[in-house]
Amino acid sequence: MADPAIPTIDLLDLDGDAVARARALEALRVGFGHYGLVYVKNHGVSDTSALYDRFQAFCQRPLDEKQTYNRADLWYQRGWTPPNTEKAVVAGGQPDFKECWFAAPEALDPELVVQYPEVNAENVWPKGDDQFPGLYTKTGHELHLAGLALLRGAALALELAEDTFTKPCTGGPHIFRMLRYLPLTPEQTSQKKILWGEEHTDFNLLTLLPGGRFHDPSGAVSKAPDDGSGLYLRTRPTKEHPEGQLVRGTAPAGCIVAQVGQQLEILTGGTFLATPHVITAPNTSGWSRLSAAHFVHLHSHQLLFPLPKFRTEQTIRAYSPPVLAGTYGIKTLVDIGLAPTSALDKLGYRHYDRLASIRREESAR
Repeated sequence: MADPAIPTIDLLDLDGDAVARARALEALRVGFGHYGLVYVKNHGVSDTSALYDRFQAFCQRPLDEKQTYNRADLWYQRGWTPPNTEKAVVAGGQPDFKECWFAAPEALDPELVVQYPEVNAENVWPKGDDQFPGLYTKTGHELHLAGLALLRGAALALELAEDTFTKPCTGGPHIFRMLRYLPLTPEQTSQKKILWGEEHTDFNLLTLLPGGRFHDPSGAVSKAPDDGSGLYLRTRPTKEHPEGQLVRGTAPAGCIVAQVGQQLEILTGGTFLATPHVITAPNTSGWSRLSAAHFVHLHSHQLLFPLPKFRTEQTIRAYSPPVLAGTYGIKTLVDIGLAPTSALDKLGYRHYDRLASIRREESAR
């Protein structure tokens, strides 16, 4: 469980001299290739304390009031997600012990608003808090800009055109999520198997994490109650560690975390690996944790398949069949319990009833 030397990239190095740029690109190759993750400094993201204060205040509102922002009809891609809703695809079936808020910090593509209305809806905001929307979208936008810079660097690290990853994500259904991991009861902590969030990989292109904070049982902001709670990630399997190593993902002071998502893994044929990660809960009851994540997505019309440079017989078999990012997203949202299974009816041909209608009219003559 020891924390290895996960690379830290300075975003200023990407625009620096040849030596600085080479250092940054090597950090991306190692970080995204082995760990699926890098730490990032000089990222341009503002302090999140005020935003977390506003979200914490919302979470303390009565349940009946929070339920008015429950947008299951939008597949929880806007507004409030109640506890025990989302679940990891490869897990023990335990829903995550968290409540969330979803909003889009970037402008929506008008075409996708019509084609994918649930994941491109207008934002929903809590009534009675004029500060929350501005703080939320500002932080999400800053994280998005940092993500674009990293994606440009990732392309150069793989000797691809600089806009290989940024151009196809223009207008994508990017989303910024805030999370509150719930206090556990003494009975739950005594089980030793309860996780705040089960191990999973993100299905988007790149995830940016500005760091979280713990709250003690009184609700006060505090340091972690023990060394075993928080974000952990699983490294790429090796001969020495065939199941990978589970290592702590706590960023150095002043840094944010950037994680590879499934979309980036697919495009690179597994050269960059989606980061399996888990959120472990404290051994002490009553503690909660706030965190946030910005998800950079491919545009829904983009094809998910290894880029030509990374196509081999092995990668073609591993990541076939090719699929649109929008289709991939719908399927995943169903898998993790946010979209209903009826959402799958949106995929494929939907006009079989036309022949039945014609036949009914014919038989009625």
